[in-house]
Amino acid sequence: MTRTTAHLISHTHWDREWYMPYEHHHVLLTELMNELLNTLENDERYRYFHLDGQTIIIEDYLQVFPEKREALEKFIREGRIVIGPWYVLQDEFLTSSEANVRNLLIGHQDAAKYGVISKLGYFPDSFGNMGQAPQLLKQADIDTAVFGRGVKPTGFDNTVGELNSSSYESPYSEMFWTSPDGSSVIGLLFANWYSNGNEVPAEPEEAKVYWDKRLADAGKYASTSELLFMNGCDHQPVQTNLGAALDTAKALYPDVDFVHSSFEQYVNALKLKLPEDLVTVNGELRSQHTDGWGTLVNTASARVYLKQLNQLGQTLLEKGAEPLATLAHLVSGRAYPHQLLTYAWKTLMQNHPHDSICGCSVDEVHQEMVGRFHKSRQVTEAVIEESLKVIAGQIGTADVQAWEESGLPVTIFNMTGWERSGTVSVELVAAKRYFKEGPSPSAIAEELDRLPFQPAAGRLMDDNGRIIAAKAEDLGTHFGYELPKDKFRQPYMARRIRLTFEAKAVPALGFKSFIWQPAGGPGHEQPAAPLRTAGRGMENDYIAVHFNDDGSYRLTDKQSGNTFDNLGIYEDCGDLGNEYVFRQPDNDIPLTTKGLPARISLVEHEPYRITYEIVHDWSIPAAADASFEEEKRRMIPFRQRQALRASEHLPLRIMTRVSLEASGKGLLVSSSFVNQAKDHRLRVLFPTGLAAASHLADSVFEVAERDIHPAADWMNPSHAQHQQAFVSVSDSKAGLTVANKGLNEYEVLRDGLNTIAITLLRCVSELGDWGVFPTPEAQCLGEHTVEFAVCPHSGNAIEAETFAWAYQYQAPWFGLQTEWQQGPLPATYQPLCWEGRSLALSAFKMSQQHEDVLLRWYNLAHEDRELAIETYFPLEGLYTSDILERRKNPVHVDQGKFHTTVGKARIISYALSPLQP
Repeated sequence: MTRTTAHLISHTHWDREWYMPYEHHHVLLTELMNELLNTLENDERYRYFHLDGQTIIIEDYLQVFPEKREALEKFIREGRIVIGPWYVLQDEFLTSSEANVRNLLIGHQDAAKYGVISKLGYFPDSFGNMGQAPQLLKQADIDTAVFGRGVKPTGFDNTVGELNSSSYESPYSEMFWTSPDGSSVIGLLFANWYSNGNEVPAEPEEAKVYWDKRLADAGKYASTSELLFMNGCDHQPVQTNLGAALDTAKALYPDVDFVHSSFEQYVNALKLKLPEDLVTVNGELRSQHTDGWGTLVNTASARVYLKQLNQLGQTLLEKGAEPLATLAHLVSGRAYPHQLLTYAWKTLMQNHPHDSICGCSVDEVHQEMVGRFHKSRQVTEAVIEESLKVIAGQIGTADVQAWEESGLPVTIFNMTGWERSGTVSVELVAAKRYFKEGPSPSAIAEELDRLPFQPAAGRLMDDNGRIIAAKAEDLGTHFGYELPKDKFRQPYMARRIRLTFEAKAVPALGFKSFIWQPAGGPGHEQPAAPLRTAGRGMENDYIAVHFNDDGSYRLTDKQSGNTFDNLGIYEDCGDLGNEYVFRQPDNDIPLTTKGLPARISLVEHEPYRITYEIVHDWSIPAAADASFEEEKRRMIPFRQRQALRASEHLPLRIMTRVSLEASGKGLLVSSSFVNQAKDHRLRVLFPTGLAAASHLADSVFEVAERDIHPAADWMNPSHAQHQQAFVSVSDSKAGLTVANKGLNEYEVLRDGLNTIAITLLRCVSELGDWGVFPTPEAQCLGEHTVEFAVCPHSGNAIEAETFAWAYQYQAPWFGLQTEWQQGPLPATYQPLCWEGRSLALSAFKMSQQHEDVLLRWYNLAHEDRELAIETYFPLEGLYTSDILERRKNPVHVDQGKFHTTVGKARIISYALSPLQP
């Protein structure tokens, strides 16, 4: 007869911040760690402690007790304190693809300092799991993942349903979990949660009751006789009498081997006994085969302002600081700022734990998060600024034959993976005098203001001598300063102008330079831009748009003739839920702007861009009615609340700007409003009218295909879901894609039109979960601006390459005034070029170990694709790599060119070693 082994794994699940501010949790962490070190030192029976899979706990502890480093390191090296592989336990769907990689990379780097890294994909409390996790883990030599959600129904209070539904993905808590590319790991579900071995009694009578239930519950789901018991829970202190409790259990159950274990011991024992009938679950784990109330997906719309700040911070690092610093190194030899970028990433990732970025904590937590976002961004912007200056210093502006020395050169940078065209704005210094030139700043300003400078008389020219249509604005004289590397700060006054124009065909990962000739000059005109107004609308070569009386718009794809009407209607409904869950009041009929007359006016008509402004003067209920406060006080479960929306209304004016650029394939939309109302949700609607059973949503290293209609088990009226850059609906002929900046929640409505609904704001008043925690700031009162874009196309978003448009939409342009100078770089330059259908470039950075240029692509198609690369800088060597940035196999390069096949849904990385001078 096979003996049962009960593996008790001691741990604490440490939310750095949640129902208390960070520093309150921090104090408790230091107490926990001090007790842990003392227990390990003095109790030989207490063998192991799993430190929650996140190395940031070590940083937080040693920040207060640096003298404990030696003792901590001793137990880590002995394998008694198990650390890694992550830096933080992130929310996977609300952090970008590269942020998930940096989290694993930095976690490995930090753990490596102690010589021991846990090779376990640890996702104890993630609100759903990304479909590409198995592939990422396998690239990091991790073959087992544990998770608490996503496969079986875990309810509001971590309750687990009975095995009475044929729709459950796995009959066991053990399974195989496979990514779209075929990478597979062993998946272990905390079917009885990560606290099923918590607070083990040492008294025999109590222990008998405890273990009778716990052994039966674990055996209900386990596929082997190796049973897992997690001895800990959220912020759980160390059970210092665990040795005595295990002695009691052994005496009560002589047929069970009770072991104070580690995940390594448990997994190794489990692998020897796994049955042949394990089920394989594929891709994303999002609890779709449940009643739909416990997915916690609505955290994607809690405190939208946090998501916007996060999207900006991630994008500035991935599509700004990292590639620009890499380019600066390649063209000048400037050292890549590894430490600064790691600091910026760490500061940003301190906002990525699930209770932080999800917006489901008390107000003090999210106040501190805003400061972290700003700190990370400021470091990132400093790296960007310095890198731009270094690159600009290498550009030979004086070598362009069509330019004159009297002009003001400017360079525009495109750090996305594809050639790009679009409207840019950049400020130039037309005249400057330093304070030291005297007589005084005010006198200098007066002198500069008198200069006979007329921006309208100037002309913008590219490096081929073509005149570019541009708008020049005189910004007057303003203070500025320089911080030289070899002398004291240099304050000055400067007369500035702002140029706005279309930067066309700027190469991927490169730049294109222009010059502003203040008094005109020679050159040849470009053909007129194909951009014009048309009635109450506008059009270019790609799309045409007409505005309806209610401010919605009709959008036509001129290439295919497909038309989508009534786009951009706003919808508002009540919300009796909390930061975790949206709950519309019973019988609440959403209000919309459909049929509401709007003020529509043309506010910008330039050769490079046309913009219309739409103003809706609307009113919505002020809040939920008075009974709602009593329901919250009494902890009435959100599904049982009977409150309705109040009869009192408040004004909601929405000012929408809709722009079309000369080369634009989609509409660019910005909506601004002042929210005065509470307990509600605001969305924007895009009825597609397309017949489709599924749709595409940008996720982590994939564009996931998801069903529009949920599984039969689903009870929640809402079927909201996560997105990264875009969501798209298409049939066999036409498609409509909506991109966003930091708007992570959408729903494809089951309304017969497959309407895409994007959540712009969700306003609630409490944290939710296990107690009463008021969160007045989660009502998000005040000013808001949201940005999204709409693109019609043929076929789906992958086939039409619309995904590249959506990724570029999120990425900023960079521009910098350049000196008149000789230089080794041409006015237009890129370090490399590549081709590959359905491939997305996600990283262009440098690795720390070998100072290699690290490039990463992923294949959005579910079939093989070809990738061709040509480098324009000398190579010493080229290697395949992985997400840990290790050199793997050498690759043959022929005169800077190489070619490879990228398997379906594969994530591939290459390490390029530049030839050192």
